[in-house]
Amino acid sequence: MAVNRISRLEVQNFKSLVDFEKDLPKFTCLIGLNGAGKSTVLQFIDFLSQLVRGDLKGWLAERKWKSADLKSKLTKKVNIEFCVDFCDEHGEPAGRWEAVYSPSKNRCTKERIDLLDFVLQTTSGEIEAFCVRRSPPKGWKDWKSQITFSYEGSILSALKEDLLPPSVLECKKRLAEVKSLDLLAPEHLRQRTRESSGTLGLGGQNLASFVHAMSNSKRLKLIEMLKQAYPRLQGLAAKSLRSGWKQLEISESYQGQESGFFPAMTTEARHVNDGMLRMIAILAELLSENRFLLFDEIENGINPELVEFVMNMLVGARQQVLVTTHSPMILNYLEDDVAQKGVIYLYKTAQGHTESIPFFSIPSLRKKLEVMGPGEAFVDTNLTELADEIAGMAKEEA
Repeated sequence: MAVNRISRLEVQNFKSLVDFEKDLPKFTCLIGLNGAGKSTVLQFIDFLSQLVRGDLKGWLAERKWKSADLKSKLTKKVNIEFCVDFCDEHGEPAGRWEAVYSPSKNRCTKERIDLLDFVLQTTSGEIEAFCVRRSPPKGWKDWKSQITFSYEGSILSALKEDLLPPSVLECKKRLAEVKSLDLLAPEHLRQRTRESSGTLGLGGQNLASFVHAMSNSKRLKLIEMLKQAYPRLQGLAAKSLRSGWKQLEISESYQGQESGFFPAMTTEARHVNDGMLRMIAILAELLSENRFLLFDEIENGINPELVEFVMNMLVGARQQVLVTTHSPMILNYLEDDVAQKGVIYLYKTAQGHTESIPFFSIPSLRKKLEVMGPGEAFVDTNLTELADEIAGMAKEEA
């Protein structure tokens, strides 16, 4: 049974995520008041990805954090504990990853990956992998050994991939293929760059190199997608400059009064509007190999007329997508069934812990959805008064 996506999170002691748990559909939209923990959820999922990539120090430096900043200040616990459930393409369970991360050691001191056919686990300085419920693939056998090397994050970051059973390797790839653009900012998107990694930074750094590294077919597809939002667009390119620098440029055509269309006008990224730059980054990631995309406040800088286009692209993407928003307009462009499954309301308890609930499972919102669109129901609701209704629901369930 192949791992397709992350289906559920259980988190203990990551910032405001204390005893936090949440099911994740293919498309998720987090809403809530400022400070409710929306960005924290994105950061935690990105943290999971960094654990299997093995460069936590670099990730922390990019965010200007220390490892001690990750643990919650709301409890006395030292370590971060979590469980991640996976499902297959039909939504059926496909496995689980459980781990304990120590901020002081900057790695998982205990973890178990149970993917229905194999188990890989570390405990007390040992690592073992063994087959369960079926015969192992040809050439692979159970093994157990002492951990005699140092590593950051998960043990998966340090093991040679040819040692891993196929399903464990697939699990690692799914976790590594998470991409967060939660710090997306125009000043980063505009920059010339000579970064050769072909990946975007958290804030959209290296966009020019990212576009330059795309295949011709993907670049043409990106232009095709952008033209749906910007009909005057004629081309998109990453021009090579001296010393390996790359500069993003767009070309557009405008109609003259007498002579039809003028020749295409080329504009450097430093003169391109914020919304188009954000759109380029978002759509380019939809064409990437990443399998889980994270966007914070997706509506920022995008014209209201283009919001529907963006949401249709994200909801219909082949990837799993998680966005946060403060805009009712975003919700208004979701079909009712997508909104019922994917719109999640986050709020803080009196103790400061982040909790979550499907927004339209709240009785008053479910009733509004019968006669209103999702965004209209959102606008018609005082979020500060929902806590009492949610507390009443909890009492009834108890």
